[in-house]
Amino acid sequence: MRGYELVKQTLEYSNRDRIPVLYFNRDKDKSDIVMIDVCHQFTGKNGDISEWGFSWEKCDESMGQPSEGILKTLEDIKNHKYPDPFSKERFRDVKGEMEKYPGSYYLASFGLSGFTIMSCLHGFANVLEALYLDEECFDTLADIVFGIEEDIIGQLGEQGFHGAAFFDDWGTQENLIISPDKWKEVFKPRYKKQFDRVHEQGLDVYFHCCGAIESIIPDLIEIGVDMLNISQPNLFHISEIGKKYGGKVCFVCPVSYQTTSISGTKEMIERDAEELVRYLGNRNGGLIGYIEDYRIMGMSEENYQACVGAFEKYGNYKFNREREAVCESN
Repeated sequence: MRGYELVKQTLEYSNRDRIPVLYFNRDKDKSDIVMIDVCHQFTGKNGDISEWGFSWEKCDESMGQPSEGILKTLEDIKNHKYPDPFSKERFRDVKGEMEKYPGSYYLASFGLSGFTIMSCLHGFANVLEALYLDEECFDTLADIVFGIEEDIIGQLGEQGFHGAAFFDDWGTQENLIISPDKWKEVFKPRYKKQFDRVHEQGLDVYFHCCGAIESIIPDLIEIGVDMLNISQPNLFHISEIGKKYGGKVCFVCPVSYQTTSISGTKEMIERDAEELVRYLGNRNGGLIGYIEDYRIMGMSEENYQACVGAFEKYGNYKFNREREAVCESN
């Protein structure tokens, strides 16, 4: 069993086969989940222009960094030419990707979304300054960005998607970028409106958020996140996360691509994968494995294959049940 059926059973905690795995940027033919872009962040001759109008500065093979914010003033924000959510080109890749990977669970990927898009347009520091000092500027930009995304969300069901994937980083290595109270006041209602619209179409919500974000995990669950992608599990006590939130949200986790999967040994990679399955995926669901080729960060081919092998080994529920039975008998 693989693909759509496996993912849905995992979200419903009725999966007794194996954990699904999302292959992000390589080996997509193995992936149970296939992301298909519905926002075009890398357009133009050199693939360095977002449809939102900002450009990417690249010095290596990574996605790069957004150039300095292009919207300097409130008038700039009001007069900017924003992407058309109803463009005929928006879903140009959908049919072909679905035909290429039949039977998969299809996620409509925004690539970047919400606060991150605001920061790319207005500048990170400028958005944070406006959040506290210029309510009109902040609200105008937020209403436009979140509103365009809501219009795109409203079209996803008819395109054959099973879920919508949002990418909005909120954490530093230690804490949230802003106070949790401010996040709950300003951003939580905006996300809830978006997630409600996703659910109204019978789709699931996938939310990617890097960093130490535990302070808002209960809020993300409350407003409807079905799959929470924390890409730095090394920042969390996984056993405690499992106790607090297991059965309430399905985590999507790699072997940390900040630490272990980059510089760890095969044994360390297997240990971390086993921990994820043991504490997050122990309810016949609750965990989706995530594998990304991160050679740009120093990941070796050996470590990439070790991540693949670790999820294949420890993601097999039957294997783990038999192994635990042997341990108990001894």
